[in-house]
Amino acid sequence: MFVIKFKKFFIGLSIAFVVLAIAAVAVFGLRLGIDFKGGSQLQVTYTQDRPDIAAIKSILAADGLPDAAVQPTGDSGVIIKTHSITESDKNAVVASLGKGVVEGSFTTIGPSVGAELKHKAIVSIVLVLIAIIFFVAYAFRNVSKPVSSWKYGLAVILALIHDIAIPLGAFALLGHFYGAELDTLFVVALLTTLALSIADTIVVFDRIREHLGTNTKGKSFETIVSESLNETFARSINTSLMVLIMVITLAIVGPASTQLFAIVLAIGMFFGTYSSIFLASPLLVVFERLQNKK
Repeated sequence: MFVIKFKKFFIGLSIAFVVLAIAAVAVFGLRLGIDFKGGSQLQVTYTQDRPDIAAIKSILAADGLPDAAVQPTGDSGVIIKTHSITESDKNAVVASLGKGVVEGSFTTIGPSVGAELKHKAIVSIVLVLIAIIFFVAYAFRNVSKPVSSWKYGLAVILALIHDIAIPLGAFALLGHFYGAELDTLFVVALLTTLALSIADTIVVFDRIREHLGTNTKGKSFETIVSESLNETFARSINTSLMVLIMVITLAIVGPASTQLFAIVLAIGMFFGTYSSIFLASPLLVVFERLQNKK
């Protein structure tokens, strides 16, 4: 298959994407939402026509909240996110927004709670990665030739690092140019991406294991991997494509509150499918060649 034939190109392309993503995070950083850094969130609904977002931001700036993030929700509502404010400050903001404004929910998260949520988000991602390592090590415990079983796990982890780094880099760009803030929905999208990516990768690896367990006399490992990819390629592409269509639709016509979630999930799905086909399996062939040289 062409994937194995041009494995150096695809692996190099993955490395380039990861380097660019890390550079984006290093240069622009990640804008943390109030879920992680603490702050206040106010939701209001306009009984009349909702003003432009720019006009609402101007009102908030005049009230001493120049850095407030304003996100439309529904047909007539907005969500305002800013640093921690008191009840009286909130009442002043609602009054400044004009007549016909109905207060919805008001939530304040302290810095300590935000730090705890950030810690739990990191721990959850790490625990998922560890669980995946143990699962792959157990599933491929009887596969030792021509590639050691632990190298299947290494290929999976490298692919998952690729799947984590690129959405982070994309979110850094979205945060810098569009003011997107990283919240718990981003973590959910990231964990969903990891689950879908590992599912695709395991399907390919399992087919490789099946072929290695049959009569492979005269076939190189590269040929076996190529045949396994041929047999699973259409399934992986079709499955991911259907999910991508639904996620992209949600990003385009869905509510504003879930648009960033859908965008991150679409990016993660695309590159997760890419890593399952164009990165993880070619890495196995590279590991096999390095092992033979030794």
